[in-house]
Formats: sequence, C-alpha cells, structure tokens
Amino acid sequence: MTPSAWMLALAATGMLIAGPVLGSTRTDLDQGWQFRVDPDQFGEEFGWNATTPSDTEAIDVPHSWNIGRLHDYLGVAWYFRRIDIPPHGPGTHVELHFGATFYQSRVWLNGIELGSHEGGFTAYSFDITAHLHDSNLLAVRIDNRPGAATIPGFGARGAPEAWYDWWTYGGIVRDVWLTTSGPAWVARQNIRTEKSGNAAVVHDHIYLRSDLAGGTAVQLRVTAYGPDNRAEGRQTQSLLLGQGGADIALSLKLANPKLWGVDHPNMYRMSVELTDRSGKPLDEHNDSFGVRTLEIKDRHLLLNAERVRLTGLARHEDSPAQGLAETPETMQRDYDDLKSLHTTLSRPVHYPQNPYILDYADRHGILLIPEIPVWQFSEAQLSDPKVLALAQQQMREMIEQAGNHPSIFAWSVANESATGTPGGIAYFRAMRELIRTIDPGRPVSFADDNLAKLDRAEQSAANDADFLMMNQYFGTWHGPASALVPALDKVNRLFPDKMVIISEFGYPGPFAKTPLEADQARVRTIQQQLPLLAERDWIAGAILWCYQDYKSRRNLWPGQVEGFVEHGVVDEARQRKPSYEVWRQLNAPADIEAHWVDATGSASAGFSATVTAKSERQLPSYPLRNYQLSWTVIDESGKAIAGGQRQLGQWLGPEHIAGSVPADAGGHSLRLIVTVRDPTGLVAAERTLESSMAGQAGIP
Repeated sequence: MTPSAWMLALAATGMLIAGPVLGSTRTDLDQGWQFRVDPDQFGEEFGWNATTPSDTEAIDVPHSWNIGRLHDYLGVAWYFRRIDIPPHGPGTHVELHFGATFYQSRVWLNGIELGSHEGGFTAYSFDITAHLHDSNLLAVRIDNRPGAATIPGFGARGAPEAWYDWWTYGGIVRDVWLTTSGPAWVARQNIRTEKSGNAAVVHDHIYLRSDLAGGTAVQLRVTAYGPDNRAEGRQTQSLLLGQGGADIALSLKLANPKLWGVDHPNMYRMSVELTDRSGKPLDEHNDSFGVRTLEIKDRHLLLNAERVRLTGLARHEDSPAQGLAETPETMQRDYDDLKSLHTTLSRPVHYPQNPYILDYADRHGILLIPEIPVWQFSEAQLSDPKVLALAQQQMREMIEQAGNHPSIFAWSVANESATGTPGGIAYFRAMRELIRTIDPGRPVSFADDNLAKLDRAEQSAANDADFLMMNQYFGTWHGPASALVPALDKVNRLFPDKMVIISEFGYPGPFAKTPLEADQARVRTIQQQLPLLAERDWIAGAILWCYQDYKSRRNLWPGQVEGFVEHGVVDEARQRKPSYEVWRQLNAPADIEAHWVDATGSASAGFSATVTAKSERQLPSYPLRNYQLSWTVIDESGKAIAGGQRQLGQWLGPEHIAGSVPADAGGHSLRLIVTVRDPTGLVAAERTLESSMAGQAGIP
C-alpha cells in the first residue's frame, strides 16, 4: 500500500493521521462504541476505566440509553471506544471533544482520568496529547440522575423530587471528535460587528493557546469572507507566543456589507490562520457570523433599524426513535416544518441547542433566545452558591460556544422560577453581571409566569431585565381565558417602559377530555389570543408552546406516570393536528383576499385578488422585500389555463391582480391559486379558491 493510500485508509477508519501537521484536522469518533449500564456502580472498582468489560453492546453516537428497554433507566452507564493512532510527529497537539453528554461525566484515556463535566447540553474538551499511545482505550462514565442542585434538576418550585418537564435522556447525546494542530492553536474566537454608516467594523477577539517556548515568532492572518465566499477584509499580525498563549483583538472593516435579516440571512465567515515564521501552518479556525443591528427602542424591537414583530414556536430536542440524540436529518426535517409555519422567532426550548440548530437559524433568518435549564427553581435553589456557580458555568459555556451566531437575539437565565423573591432577584443580577462581561451587546431576560401577580415592579427581577418574557396560559393553568386582557393591562401598568415577548402560550392537552378536544381548544386559544396580543403595541413577539408533543413525567393525562405531553401542533410522530394549519395561516406575513368575477354578456369570467403585507398593528409583521407574487388557474384536468407573476421589490401597499378565464373554460371546475414567496423561495402566503363554472351563467 502506498503512503497516501495508507493515510486515506486510516482516515476512513476514524484514526488520527500521522505525519506533518498542516493546520487543524477534525477526526470523527462517532462510530464503533461499546456501551454497558452500571446500576450497582461497581464499574470503576472493577477497572472499567482501563479495560472494556464483557457483555457490552455495540452502538454509535450520538446515543441515549433511554430508548427502548432502558427508557426509564436513571443511573450510571459507561461508553468505551478503541482509538488506534500511528506515531504522530513532534509538536502535534491533540484534543478530545464531546458535543454534549447528559448529565455528569467522567472521562479516562488509557486508565488516566482526563477530567469531568457537569451539564447535558454544552460541549467540552480535553488535551490528550501527553496520554496518547499507538492504541488507546477511551472510557466515559455518565450519570443522568437529577438532584436539587443539578441543572436541570428537581424543581417544580421546590417540591421534593418533582420532575422537570422533559425526559432525562442519558448518554453521549452529541458528536465526539478529535482535533489535531501544531504546537500553537486557536481555541476560539469571539466575533462582534458594529455598523457604521454604509460600512461595518468586525471586532474579532482571538484566543490563542500554545505549547511553544517563550518568545516564538508566529504570524496570524484573519480573513473575512462574504456571502459569496469572496474575501472582503483581511489583516495580518506578527507576534511572539510562549507557553499558555495569548488573547488577541483585531478589527476589520467591511465596505457595504450585506446585512443579516429575517428574509435575507446573509452569512459571513471569519478564517483565522496561524503559521510559524517560515509560513508552515500551525492551525486554522473558521466561524460564521452576520452583520446586523438589534435594538430595543421605545418598547419596540428594531432589526437593522426597522421595526419587527415576530412569531414562532418552541421545540424540544426530542423524537421517539432518538430522544435527545437527534440526527441532522431529524433536526432539519423539524426546522423545515417550523419554517413552513412562518417561524421567525423562537425561545427554542429550556436548554442550549445543538450547533446544527443554531446554524439552521442563521441560514434561515430565525431569531433565537437560548436559555439554560434552570426550570421552576425555588428561592432556596436560586440562593444556593453551588446552583449559582453551576448556572454561571453553563451560561458561560453556552455563550462562548454560540455567541457568534447572528440569529441569537438575547439570553435567558431561567424559566418560571422564584425570581419574585430576594434570592431570585440576587440570582438574576449575578447572572446578568456575568453575561455583560462575556457578551455586553445582547439583552438578558428570563421567562416569567407570575408577572400579573405582582403588586410592584420592584418585587421581581423582571424590573432588572432588559425586556420581559411572559409565559401565559390563560384558559388553563393561569385562570379563565377572560383574565388574559386584565393581566396584560396590569403588566403594562407595572412595566410601562419594558418591551414584552410572550415567551409561551398555548393549550396543554390534559385540561381537555380527549386529544381531539384538546386540539380544538388549542385552535380557539390561537385564534382568540393572537389578535389580543397583536393589539398591544409593546408586545414585540409571541411564541407558541410548542411544536411537537414530547416525552415527560409531568403534565400528562390522568393515570399516566410517563408519556408524551399533548401540547404540540404535531404529535410525537410529527403527524399534523388541525391547530398546525390554523397557526400556519394566522402567522403568514401577508394576507390574501380573492374572489371570482361573474361573466356578463359575452365577456369571459375571471378573478380578482389583493395581497397585503401585515402592518405593525398585527403579529407577525416585518418589512417584506424582494417577494414574488404568482397566480395560476387550473382546470378540472389539472391543466394550467392562465397565470402570471410579479416581483415585489419594496412592498409598501396592497398589491392587486386580476385575470380572465378563457371562454372555452365554461362547464369546468376551476381552481385559483395565489402564492406569495419570500426571497429564498419559501411560500410566505397562499390562497386557493375553488369554483364550478356554469356555462353562460358565469361563475357563482
């Protein structure tokens, strides 16, 4: 076998390639794992950290053991993988990365403990350079049991051992991989943009790490590539690196940048190349970013200096066959469906999202408010120094890993917790202070379901939030549906300067007798409450809970101790309920009116239609540019007998279209389809009109 063929074979088997290091290389480790549960917790005593035990099960990751026979298993389990590595050249740096492991992990390589991690939704890594042999055994011990001081943990406002409202999917739930580089490498970069007239300044904070001897000369080249992948800005800097590394701040200017927005999600890429003095690559690191401005002004949300009012749905990372360990295909299928539901805003769920979802939101113009899973914590929990330290760790990890994404609008630090207490206020202020040191440009808030119960704004941490997120379930948990308007009016009086986003509303199924009746009530809730929210100018967005039914131990039908919460517009198998179509129609960014025109005398029958973009008095509403309006008349055989299209540049007022039906169409059933597509080609609004022609009598 030739050397090149040998290296390709190694790459195909997931092994690390030997030879000179030419910048960073990622090697996938998702295949070829062994798995075994450890209910009695004797694995470490029996030496599983250094030897694969018998009776293991072959699996690939991402993987959750809570699918199938172990669906309700809480406790310890182990993962093992053999990594065969040819001798690597001097100066090679190797890191082991976990995308996420739920919940507490300990990791060994060749019997040497690399470290541990707590938290089930963020990535972490270990330097394994000094521990590598030709053949290596990786062992990972994971414990998915919750407690009062875990995040997520027993919550429900302090009820002893009360479950949080989603499933405890233990396992290696996201990818595992190796990265290799030279003796100096880019750990990460923090990219922020600043609009200045027709230009933009990109500020890049680059975190370099190094095993080099003190005073080693290296060169750093930073290049910003535009949406068309052409270089639009570049800067080169020479510096001296030693043990530990350095943090470098650079700025680039972009002339006439293409802005990121809901309908025009233009994405840029920042490439960082690190070389030695001779130009030999040491590492290369790429991150995507966007150029946009987001501002809260006069209780309104402004995206690129234009007012937007946005809507969408929340979605759990949960599917019956995969649990939390979702494949890219599952995530894309669901988010394509969310886009068909006109989603432009989501507090995606209660925990940090898979990077695939963040990338999808970037590429499809969805604003996100990510959250850490502090769910229904009591004041005692929020006041616990261990809980605060863990919450800050998880928040820091989420921001450092996700902060470059232009889709992220704000950060949320809790959901439905005791933030209306002195301990809760102190918790929020500590979290806000941390976030402002890491990411000072983004707003900070939390989801609150008690705003309408306050007597004074100062009683709640909401008074310190940059905007309010209000969970409201009037018609079920929070009282009669008629209490919604008084509650909204009270929040407006208490917080007259705060913008509000309705972070949850909807209809939980167990309040009805059957799933059918539940969805009928969900339809009524959507139809009745969305207009009430739209009437209030200071409500900038509304998020329906939620997209799909999800697995839980709470909020179930009477007699159930586990199952799928009936709360979505699709069920757990993604079968659409009637509420799906109701939400889709009401959240289209434009309205279409159409009617047939009767034939008179010898004139042919025809149609007339008016298409109107939603105004700022409606939800959703945002500027519509470069849309396309098309119409087609189809006869009973499915043949198109008339049609046309029109480009809508700056859409400022109603658009009218009219057309005639050929005279020989008499006696046929006709269908008129009027469609509005956004700049990406997705259907933004559509209306179908059926009619049966009756000869010379015209069209009834």
